[in-house]
Amino acid sequence: MRKIVVLSLAAAALAVSACNTISGIGRDVSAAGSAVSQSAEQAKR
Repeated sequence: MRKIVVLSLAAAALAVSACNTISGIGRDVSAAGSAVSQSAEQAKR
């Protein structure tokens, strides 16, 4: 029973950290897309 509890806690910790990592990657990709869009707009002028 103790092994199940420890494994469950470890899995939960990994899941939470993975969500934060994916969220951070999403923000980075969004920022990169904005930079490309701004560069394209400046190149049009």
